[in-house]
Amino acid sequence: MEKKIFIISGEESGDKHGAALMESLRELHPEVSFSGMGGERMRQAGLKGLDSSEISVVGIVEVFKRLPAIRRAFSKLKKLLAKEKPDVVVLIDLPDFNLRFAPSAKKLGIPVVYYISPQVWAWRGRRVKKIAGLVDKMLVVFPFELPIYEAEGVDVEFVGHPLATSVMCDKTIVEAKAELGYKRSETVIALVPGSRVEEIEKMLPVMIEACEILRGTSRWKLRFIVLAAESIDESLVEDKIKDLDIPIKAVRGSFYTALRASDAAIVTSGTATLEAALIGTPMVIVYKLSNISYAIGRFLIGVKNIGLPNIIANRNFVSELIQFKATPKKICEEILILIEDEISVKAAKDGFEEIRESIGWDAGIEGASHKAAKAVMKMLGV
Repeated sequence: MEKKIFIISGEESGDKHGAALMESLRELHPEVSFSGMGGERMRQAGLKGLDSSEISVVGIVEVFKRLPAIRRAFSKLKKLLAKEKPDVVVLIDLPDFNLRFAPSAKKLGIPVVYYISPQVWAWRGRRVKKIAGLVDKMLVVFPFELPIYEAEGVDVEFVGHPLATSVMCDKTIVEAKAELGYKRSETVIALVPGSRVEEIEKMLPVMIEACEILRGTSRWKLRFIVLAAESIDESLVEDKIKDLDIPIKAVRGSFYTALRASDAAIVTSGTATLEAALIGTPMVIVYKLSNISYAIGRFLIGVKNIGLPNIIANRNFVSELIQFKATPKKICEEILILIEDEISVKAAKDGFEEIRESIGWDAGIEGASHKAAKAVMKMLGV
């Protein structure tokens, strides 16, 4: 008997995890159909509905610029939900959108599963009580999230992080460099500006300026690579690097090989920081928002760090340069430490090993998407 699943994600990482979940669901129950909203990967996996690229945005002020598109998407999804009458709704991350959408499913009596929890630990716990009334099953990806939900009586299950079984690279740094056309003696610096247009527009110029300073101050033979997200228009990156007087190129589709080939990385805060940590690439984490978004965020957010490696390890072992500190000069200084100070590099790699152990990094174990799929099917009585 066919099961209809309504699934919503809204950005690059959510699209990746959503597609993996859909594949696992289909393995468990071949007669399943998907509708809702997602990116290119989810649509290739069989999702019918809206393209999430139109609403992918970060920052409180930045959201206002996309409000018309967000409202249109919200309205279309409500109509699609009523038309499809799915057996379950699966929400993936995207809390500001998904927590507003969940009541629509509840009103129709459709069970709601939330996969990849909103970062309640960063929002001073304000959202937990709200979530308890909206979500029938919460699937968390970090072990420290369990007690937060259990304390509010939420039906919660730890499934592990999706990246724990997918972030793998079997090449050595020398092999990875050779694959990308670099020599063993060349020092490669990766620039990871993010997967949203706003992030790239705000962060990539700063990263490039830092590289220009690095080239003039370092004794190393430096090479720079921009790790461009597959979800963005290629010209968005190419136009910013094509006329530069430094050895720089963009790489698409070889993300983990490029990280392994890199001696150090400048990474925009987000999922990519965890990916770099799992690969073992020393990094500096950077981030900028509009000044108004930053001021509001500082008031609302209750964590001292924003980088996932530091949050998971519960200590500040990866340098974070946020907002006014994210200057080309400071980024340059941090990268120089990572390519010249062996003690700092060892401390970073020791911290990365802690993170791998914490999230169960192992290609041989049952992945988060499969565990999450089993939890969804159990909700459906399958």
